[in-house]
Order: sequence, then structure tokens, then C-alpha cells
Amino acid sequence: MSLKAKLEAIVYAAETPITLEHIVQLVRESVVAEGADTEAEVRARVRLALEELVIDYSTSSHGIEIRQVAGGYRMSSKPEHHDLLREFAKSLKPPIRLSLPALETLAVIAYKQPVTVPEISEIRGVDSSGVLATLLERKLITTAGRKAVIGRPILYKTTKEFLLRFGLKDLYELPSMEEFEKLVAESFQSELVPVAQDTSQDTSPTELTTDSAEGSAKRITSEAEEPDRESEMTVAERNRESENDPAA
Repeated sequence: MSLKAKLEAIVYAAETPITLEHIVQLVRESVVAEGADTEAEVRARVRLALEELVIDYSTSSHGIEIRQVAGGYRMSSKPEHHDLLREFAKSLKPPIRLSLPALETLAVIAYKQPVTVPEISEIRGVDSSGVLATLLERKLITTAGRKAVIGRPILYKTTKEFLLRFGLKDLYELPSMEEFEKLVAESFQSELVPVAQDTSQDTSPTELTTDSAEGSAKRITSEAEEPDRESEMTVAERNRESENDPAA
């Protein structure tokens, strides 16, 4: 891969303007391997390649350009396409924000589908009926008939919208359970809180420590695993209160 191609990929992937110094650090080894002897020569080659990229994207054959913004380089659309892109942006779906209980429930359905509410609750260790309405409303899951057991509970599965939102070709592209556990841990590493919040109520966003997130992921791997006793008591107490409530 040429140096220009590497720089193009870096600038494209950068969420904020990336500085020349940062780019040099990323490509230093490859530039040295191509014959650059000194730090000054490495920097000069990178700067020259960036200038060539800027010129390449400045032509009318490209709808985007590379600009220097706030001391760094950033790829953006050209001003003359503003009206077109504004109309396009209006047609885009807003991003979906899910609470941790909703993500956990969605993960269980994705890996165990078709699956019933009691089975989901057993794997998670808490009552999961509350978040199903949110997932159904956002068209991430749908019903898949009823299970042929006593009571004939409803089965749930993921939808095409789920594949679109998570950029998957099909369910076979889901990460392995080991990869999933790692992703969960990394996703919530920056959101650690001193004390884990109560997850028995699934209707509001919740933050967990990394250990708790990993534990939730691991429970998905085994349907036979015993649910947490404290969570069982919580569900049982809730059921008894519903039965004793005159208004129920």
C-alpha cells in the first residue's frame, strides 16, 4: 500500500482533525522501511504526500476534500454540495440509543433466537419483559410464533432492521461469545461507576462496572446456568405484589 493510500485512510477514519505529528507517528515505521533515514525526512515525505492528497481531492471529480482545520487534517464534503447533502441528511434515520438492559436483552435474543421471555429472564437473571417493548418499538426484534410448551409463550427473534443497524450481512457475522465479552468490557470501560446501579428495573438506562458487564455476557453462553438468587427474589416479590394488588 502506498503512503498516500495510508494517509487517505487515516484522514478518512479520523473523527476530529488529525495533526501532522500524529500521522507521522502512525506511519513512521513504514516510511523508514521505504528508505527515510532521519526524522526530518520522514516528516517531509508525509507532508508531501498529504499536500498531493489535498491537490487530488481539490479537483471537480471529487465531492469531498481534505482541509486543514484547527491545526489538523480533516476530510469533508465540498461547500457546493451543501444543499444536496442537507436534503440527504433529513432522510437519514436518527441513531438508536439503548440502555444496558436493552443491549443485554437484544444480545440474548440475537444469540439464542427464537427465544421466549422466561428464557431471556433466566439467562439475564432479571425480569426482561420491560425492555422488550422498547426493542419491538424500534423494530430491532419481532415475534416468531409461539413455543410448543404449556402456556405457549411468544418467541422472539431479530429483524432485518437489526442487521442494518449493526452493519451485519447475516447472523453468521455475529462475533463469537469470546469476542462479544471483550467488546462489552471495552464498551463500558470508560463508563465505570463507583457503585453498580440496580438492574432489576429495565425501563431506564443503566451503567455497570466492567466485571458486571462481563458477567452478563457470560450468562448468555449457558441457558442452564442458575440465575442470581437476589434477582430471583426480586422477580418473585414483584409477581406476589401483582397478585395481591386489588387494582391488578
